[in-house]
Amino acid sequence: MSESQLWNDVDDYFTALLAPADETLAAALRDSDAAGLPKIAVAPNQGKLLQLLAVIQGARRILEIGTLGGYSTIWLGRALPADGRLVTFEYDAKHAEVARRNLTRAGLDRIAEVRVGPALESLPKLAEENPEPFDFVFIDADKVNNPSYVEWALELTRPGSLIVVDNVVREGRVTEAGSTDPSVRGTRAALELIAAHPRLSGTAIQTVGSKGYDGFALARVLD
Repeated sequence: MSESQLWNDVDDYFTALLAPADETLAAALRDSDAAGLPKIAVAPNQGKLLQLLAVIQGARRILEIGTLGGYSTIWLGRALPADGRLVTFEYDAKHAEVARRNLTRAGLDRIAEVRVGPALESLPKLAEENPEPFDFVFIDADKVNNPSYVEWALELTRPGSLIVVDNVVREGRVTEAGSTDPSVRGTRAALELIAAHPRLSGTAIQTVGSKGYDGFALARVLD
């Protein structure tokens, strides 16, 4: 058995046992595939991890940067109370429309808002609204701008908030200090920002599974 097949088999076992898909989540993936969206949504067990982190955090307000078809958004939205709020940014209007349909099917359209456009344009507009601080931020968009996304997450959160950055391992290439890959450079800069910032305490973990070799960074906002 190949290493990747073993990873997939373990993920399948964990998912079936601990994060079984319901029809709403399955439909979100089917509709995303039918619309031609890239197959880069989080794995089911990773979605469940995000949901559990948000619940443990006691999150009432969640910010997501990178919606895609709304699969991770559904997992996060299900962590919120009935009066919670989730704002998610998606660059592509086609992707956003698929996500809105998926969120409506999930019964989350009353608390989840999809905003379309470049996140670095949408984030300042959100800040101008002077919203209540977000308790949880999930960053899963273009990796080049990860440092800016972390900075904006700090701007829009409070002491005790949790920031999660996806895809930080880059199949191991994150260790390449001289890399010319913009995604690797952006990821390294975000990790270095987390390490050096006086208002952040963070770590990163490697993962293997159906999504290959990757990982998450997690950072808590300090006083």
